[in-house]
Amino acid sequence: MKIKALKRFREKLARNEPVFGLWATLESASVTEMAVSLGMDWVVVDAEHGHLDWKDINEHVRAAVRSETVVLVRLAERSTALTKRALDIGADGIVIPWVSTGEELEAAILDARYPPEGRRGIGGERATAWSQCVIEHTAEANENVLVVPLIENVAAIPHVPAMCQLDGVDVIFFGPNDFSATAGYRGQWEGPGVAEQILELKEVIRAAGKHAGLMTTSVENLVQRRDQDFHMLGVGSDSGLLLRALHQALQAVNRDRKAAASLDPDDGCDA
Repeated sequence: MKIKALKRFREKLARNEPVFGLWATLESASVTEMAVSLGMDWVVVDAEHGHLDWKDINEHVRAAVRSETVVLVRLAERSTALTKRALDIGADGIVIPWVSTGEELEAAILDARYPPEGRRGIGGERATAWSQCVIEHTAEANENVLVVPLIENVAAIPHVPAMCQLDGVDVIFFGPNDFSATAGYRGQWEGPGVAEQILELKEVIRAAGKHAGLMTTSVENLVQRRDQDFHMLGVGSDSGLLLRALHQALQAVNRDRKAAASLDPDDGCDA
């Protein structure tokens, strides 16, 4: 855990400054190393979707050790065991998918804290300098660990005010794609009315003195979301940014095409 980086992250939020980050989905830890070299505020390593195993996650965390970039791990689910493992290898916090109630978020916070305030076991990995700094780490971890809930379900809407009242919550992050799917618009980033709902919830979060975050879909959208008072802003995922750049280059030489959704061998791509 990088206490200075976490304090810097929170200090920026306290000044209502945006914190910019990257969503890491590819196995190469060079992605996180690049983000660190550019001074990005945070990286989320995605352990919910895709193919990253714990060796990959560990390498991403290692790439940001002793930097000012906060590294979070998005877990596959709310889990005491998974939380313990992510934090033991040195992650600065966790992102919890599909949080729908205050009780679920409270459980996630307990997972991330040592007793008596929580139920995180004490391990002998990077977080404690392989048991060399158990006293020092456990004395400061509870106060500094970052727990970020993902709002991805319209069922969470009435529970957001209660989430904002919990001790240990700094940022509430939105997942527009799944949020839209639960509203009946599967496959749409923000289906009819969803954009308005997210903006309304953002106002609830800001009124409670907390901060809202989400991923952005383009440079223009990044600026728009910043101006809308979202403070934890993802510039994109590693794969998404790579594809965006590839499409732009191919468009310039009239070679761009749409990838096929099917993985069958006989299905080509649309020109």
